Formats: sequence, structure tokens, C-alpha cells
Amino acid sequence: MPIVRAYAVALVGVDGHVVEIEADVGKGLPKFHLLGLPDASLHESKDRVRAAVVNSGFIWPSEKIVLALSPATLRKTGSGFDLALACAVLGAGEVLPQAELEGTVLLGELALDGRLRAVRGMLPCLIAARDAGMRRAVVPEAGLAEAALVEGIEVHGAACLADVLSFLQGACALRSPEPQADDVVPDPPDLADVVGQDDARHAIEIAAAGGHHVLLVGPPGTGKTMLAQRFVGLLPRLAPQEALALAAIRSVAGRLPAGGALSTVPPFVAPHHSSSMAALLGGGSGIARPGAVSLAHRGVLFLDEAPEWGASLLDSLRTPLEEGEVRLARADGTVQYPARFQLVLAANPCPCAPAHDRDCVCPSLVRRRYLGRLSGPLLDRVDLRARMFPVTALAATGHAEGTATVRARVLAARAAAAERWGALGFRTNAEVPGPVLRTRFALPRGVVRPLDAGLRAGQLTARGADRALRIAWTLADLAGRDRPDEDLVETALFFRDRRAA
Repeated sequence: MPIVRAYAVALVGVDGHVVEIEADVGKGLPKFHLLGLPDASLHESKDRVRAAVVNSGFIWPSEKIVLALSPATLRKTGSGFDLALACAVLGAGEVLPQAELEGTVLLGELALDGRLRAVRGMLPCLIAARDAGMRRAVVPEAGLAEAALVEGIEVHGAACLADVLSFLQGACALRSPEPQADDVVPDPPDLADVVGQDDARHAIEIAAAGGHHVLLVGPPGTGKTMLAQRFVGLLPRLAPQEALALAAIRSVAGRLPAGGALSTVPPFVAPHHSSSMAALLGGGSGIARPGAVSLAHRGVLFLDEAPEWGASLLDSLRTPLEEGEVRLARADGTVQYPARFQLVLAANPCPCAPAHDRDCVCPSLVRRRYLGRLSGPLLDRVDLRARMFPVTALAATGHAEGTATVRARVLAARAAAAERWGALGFRTNAEVPGPVLRTRFALPRGVVRPLDAGLRAGQLTARGADRALRIAWTLADLAGRDRPDEDLVETALFFRDRRAA
């Protein structure tokens, strides 16, 4: 019998690799050989595939079956190869023509009765298939809405193995995706709901305009969580490629909402302080899965009660904050997940956390130790620090600016930054490297005098000075100026003052 080829996709992180499955059915004792570094779940597919083929009314070859998954050096994981394996075996048994298998990616897990089940990571699989030049894909009906998010490849949805075989034989048509609905963006919580807290509101506006990280410190009930939840409403909508990248991460994690359009709303992820390292950064056996930092890609990661988090967890954020990605090494390989998020930290000033500082019973040493759980290297990467104070009157509730007003200023500032840095490949002030700020866009010596004084006094690190400079550029964008002056640099230093925390 001829050797037949079918195609599936193997995932390594969010990167897909098209896998060629060669099937050889020949003389020998009946046995099923699966080659090419399959994991345990893929090894189990041999029995699932055989039962699905037989229970779908087809004859399983009673000969030696060899299935080779290429490239052989790439680790293959998961049950998404079931459909391709079944079609490869039936093609080698001359049930399916090879011509119909060429250029077709087959994805899906088989039930014992031949039903097709959706698998995680279908979206990045189809992106990889499209980029590799595949012309069409067959997926489970349950994953058809997710598959429809990928443009440039013909997608068909099937309910069972028998339907797929009839389609490949030209006997029937499969279900096509429904027209994609418009993205319905719900109204975000309004910033006007936050009473008072002018400094914190200004810090949030600066952070949104420049892509900066922020720390909010204040007693319970002052609006720290409310401000963080309203932060996302100030951010611009995601571009199509950014939304697709975020959807791919959610697909791998099994967190992609069923149906609907591609969401362009920046994510807001708020894990609990009892979360593990794997939940925060990503992990798991085999190939590590994405964690909260990746699910917050192009959005906001909010860590409430920051001093209650373990020191190792907080310090593990230092590399993602600098590089915008997280690298996870496991026995089965190393994966990279995008993790370019804005960090919002919230903390009480002390363990007892009364409504007003005058009622605090904590000794000064205890207060210092409590906030001291936020390490210096981590805080050095947090651009803005704002103190929040107890609310003493509710009369000013209706006078605060709403989300729409502040967002308009944020978008204008972001547009100014994108125009300035666009030729260099940056979109926000927070992304611009320090050497670029100090050379190609150097400010006069008199303007940066406060930074030099802070460096000489040991109040700033070189990294902190660069971050203060980025804040100053953001303040200039918000004010509609071409470049910062000395007053804006001093304002930037005010928001980086450790005493603000």
C-alpha cells in the first residue's frame, strides 16, 4: 500500500509547527507503531483512534501500521492529533485519496464513538497552518467560532469522524463559520465613581498615557481597587494583531470565551495573593502553560494586597517587567510567552490597616517591615507611586472627571508619543530605552538638573533616573508640549518618591 501523508499542528508555547504524519500499512504482525517523540496522551491516542474508526463503520487494517510524525525531533503533545492520525491510517488503507489530504490541516480529539471534541490552542495552530501555506483546515464544530478568528485559511467544522471522511471523499459539505459579529465593548466602570484622591487619579492618568507601572498605597476603603479596575477603561483598544496574539494565549490556556468576535478590550487580570508561581508566571508538567502575566498581555496585571504576596513571587516579575516576555524551562522544552503588561500594585500602609493612620497600633519598625516586603529592585521598576488618603467628605462625588474625559487626554498623549517614537519602533514612552532618551532626545542640562541631584544624593538609581525621564515625557505629552521642562522633571520625581509609598 502507498505511504499517505496527513497534516496536524504541534504547539510549543504559542508557536505552532505543522507536523507531517506519514502512514505506512504493510505486511507484518498487526501492531500500531507511533514514532516522532509523542507524549503520554498522544501514545494513548492509538486506542482512541482505533475505536473511533471501527465505531464509525470503517475497517481498521489488520496489518502492521507505522505512523511517523515529522519533524521527528519536535516533542508532540496533546490529543489534537487524533483526527489526523485516523485520516492518515484510512488514507493508507485506500479509503481516502491522498490529493484531498494535501494542504489540509486536521485538528481534533476523537471520542470512542467517533465524535470530534475541541482541543486547547486551536487558534495558534491555525495561525501556524496559514503561515505555512496550508489552504484549509477541518476542526470540531465546537471550536468553529474560535477557528473563524483566523483569516486567510478555509475552515470547516465537523461533528464526527464519519462527516470528515465523507467531506474528504467529496460526498458532503461541512459546516462553515458564521459571519463574525462586531465586537461589542461594554461601558467600563466610570472613573468619576472614585471620590477625591487627586494624586492617585493623576498617577493613573499618567500611567495610562505612558504605559507606566504604578503603586497605590492607602488604608482600606480609599478606592485602590476601584482605581485599578477603571484603569483599563483609559487604555486604547487593542490593534487586530494584538487582539489575535492575546486570543492565542487565552486559547492555549483554555480561557478563550466561546463564540463572539475578537475582543479588542485590554485584559484586566487580578490573581489572588495565594496564587502559586505556576499560576502567576505559568507552568505545569510537560510544556508549561501561560500564567497570569501572559493572560494580562497588552493589558493590566493588578496585584492587590501586594505585601501579602510571597517575596519570590513579586521578585519573579522583574524579568517580565523589563523584557515583556516570560521564559519557562521544563524537561520537555523551553517556551516563551508574551507578557507585556502594565503592573498596578495596591498595598495597605501597615498590617493593622485602620481607616485612619491616627488609629494605627503598629510600631514604626513593623510598618517599615510591612512595606519592605516590596523589594527595592521591584520598586525601582515601578514608575509611579501614589499615596491615597481616607475620604473625609462625600460632597465632592459628582465633581470628579469621568472616564471619557480622561481617556481623551490619554489617547491624545499616546498619539503624540507614537508620532515621536514611531520611526524607532516604539509606541509609548515606557518602551523607549534610556540611551535613546539621553542621546538622540537629550534634554538640556538645566532641565535634567533634578535628576543629577537625585543621583548624587543616592535617591535615584540610573534605572530610576531613566524611568523618571520617561514620566517627564509623558507629562509633556499630556500637557501638549514638545518636550519636558524642569518643572515636569520635578513632578516626575515627586511620583517616584519612596516617601509617597
